Amino acid sequence: MKKYYLLAIPVIIGIIVVYYLQNPSQDTQEMMTTQTLMQNGSPLIGDSEAKITILEWGDYQCTFCYKFHQSSKDIIIEEYVSTGKANFVFRDFPLNGPNSVLAAEASYCANDQGKYWEYHDEIYKNWAGENTGWVNRNSLEKFAKTINLDVDQFNKCLDDKKYKQKVLDNEEFGMNIGIKATPSFLIFSNEKIVKIEGNQPLSVFRQVLDTT
Repeated sequence: MKKYYLLAIPVIIGIIVVYYLQNPSQDTQEMMTTQTLMQNGSPLIGDSEAKITILEWGDYQCTFCYKFHQSSKDIIIEEYVSTGKANFVFRDFPLNGPNSVLAAEASYCANDQGKYWEYHDEIYKNWAGENTGWVNRNSLEKFAKTINLDVDQFNKCLDDKKYKQKVLDNEEFGMNIGIKATPSFLIFSNEKIVKIEGNQPLSVFRQVLDTT
């Protein structure tokens, strides 16, 4: 399977992949409004009126998404989202295949019961590699029980594939605007959009967030 993850030296990568999206095509420009970038994703964390939005494109099986979740996400939330400087949205880019799609579907089924982010965090807490079989109906049900979801309702949502098309639509939209790797981040305000690929050092995120 083709891999899109970034494995080079972080400082060099940071210089290469942090860039302003200059002169996009007219079609891409029309697609990349604040509304279109934020719609169809997770519930928003933070103040909807915050100047900056941090949009993560992720895959629940992705190694570097897991590393971002473990190393930087909570710090970014504390320093920028909790203080009102930014808000945070997650959209699915399930490049690891059907099990990644299934995990994303499950997160939206949890959202039906008001527990999207609890379930999102529970998946990453139990991360066990890429395509190793740990994402399956049994594990997803176990995560649902752990966060006290109504399991019957949760399972019916998965059985009905209620959110499969939503997940696939997220992936298609991401591809259409040039998302190729996970995690990828679009950090945007009314003035500009900055793209970061990979689990970059926290300093890279701070530099972008402090100048956006």
